[in-house]
Amino acid sequence: MDIEEFRKQGYAAIDRICDYYATLEERPVVSQVEPGYLRKLLPESVPEEGEPMEQIAQSFQDDILPGITHWQHPSFFAYFPSNATFESMLGEMYATCVNNPGFNWTCSPAATELEGVVMDWAAKMLGLQEDFLHTSGKGGGVMQTTASDSALTAVVAARSRYQRAHPDISLDKLVVYTTTQTHSLGAKAALVLGLSIRALPVEADDQYALRGEVFKAAVEEDKLKGRHPFILIATVGTTSSGAVDRLDEIVDVGKDYPDIWIHVDAAWAGVALACPEFREQAMLEHINAGAHSFCTNFHKWGLTHFDASTLWVRNRALLTTALDITPEFLRTKAADTGLVIDYRNWHLALGRRFRSLKLWFVLRAYGLSGFQAHIRKGVAQAQLFASLIQQSPYLQIFTPPSLSLVVFRLRDSDEAANRVFFGHLADRADVYLTHTEMNGKFCVRFAVGGVHTEEKHIRHAFEVVEEVAKRTIEERGLGVSLEAEAEGRTDN
Repeated sequence: MDIEEFRKQGYAAIDRICDYYATLEERPVVSQVEPGYLRKLLPESVPEEGEPMEQIAQSFQDDILPGITHWQHPSFFAYFPSNATFESMLGEMYATCVNNPGFNWTCSPAATELEGVVMDWAAKMLGLQEDFLHTSGKGGGVMQTTASDSALTAVVAARSRYQRAHPDISLDKLVVYTTTQTHSLGAKAALVLGLSIRALPVEADDQYALRGEVFKAAVEEDKLKGRHPFILIATVGTTSSGAVDRLDEIVDVGKDYPDIWIHVDAAWAGVALACPEFREQAMLEHINAGAHSFCTNFHKWGLTHFDASTLWVRNRALLTTALDITPEFLRTKAADTGLVIDYRNWHLALGRRFRSLKLWFVLRAYGLSGFQAHIRKGVAQAQLFASLIQQSPYLQIFTPPSLSLVVFRLRDSDEAANRVFFGHLADRADVYLTHTEMNGKFCVRFAVGGVHTEEKHIRHAFEVVEEVAKRTIEERGLGVSLEAEAEGRTDN
């Protein structure tokens, strides 16, 4: 393909993408294909001769798109928001044209330097203190693939730090702390590194947040048993309920155990820190007071398409000491002088994508006010949905809504009924929600935050949920409290 043919096909591709978004609302949210559908449609091996680009593009329309679950659909309320804005797409397009592996500054100075600038922009936007900025000369930020990679990187750095301080402690004595509501990224990190893990209990009375007293008791118990907790993965906005661990108490306990690294995983909720009114709820003051590292994903609620996980550390030396491998063929004059950052020493891989370009496009195009408006819109839409649930005689809020997440279930019903209820919801093609289980209670999650989602989509989702709830109750012969129906009360 020469330049002019690429120009032609590029224009055609943009047209197809625009047509896709113009018709997105008309499509089923969830793919309707059966497992193994695609292998039946495609050849068994690479074609002998090259095929025309028009034919390949048509195959994308005919064969690939039917197998896509549309995360950009305005009625996608599952898992978490995952926005792919046009601004982000343009930034990614430019990044692919220079195709930079970015393992050191010399590869392309702009790729490294823009990342440092953008990470400082984002840190300031979220209210992180100066220690987390590159300009502090101490800390700084790096873009990773996912929050799982960010957590794994933090655990590696924390382990290295602990081993340097306690060289006589064997690896089998080290313990990673999570909670029973921490995302599986904590367990995955421990599995990859061959470390023990302990999930600390959280209770409904505490809105599923880890309390400092539970953290302290676990540390003292483990130390008496000769075990060595070296990192706690705390959460701002858990996957199941949006719970925020009590970082005020955790950081205070951490002062007595300075060898324990506190990593804050705010993968979904962290971008809400851009709005000052949500900073107290998200414990920003205490993140700044005592977290060693902090992660949030702009590829969730943050208007930037996958992958764009952002990780900040208070002390970059703790990260690079753990991860710096510099063979002679990677050594450069610029790095040897200490004037530049080589980001390969800030994460596990050698090569890396030019991720900062798409985030730079987004932040410049939206500006702070536009970014804040997007976050506030998602919170308001979740509040609308929660208010509708509260008025329903068939449904009840299970935990207080958290930012743009609402967790609910059937009113006055058992787990079996709620599983049947969700099964009926999962059969729908026009809305998509997911489920969770918290301390034995089966619930449904409603996660808002899509760029294309409007009030009409929220109201339609509620109408679907309520209709399915009513049908489930009738099928199972369940009674509904007349008092609850009259009062429209909320049970927590």
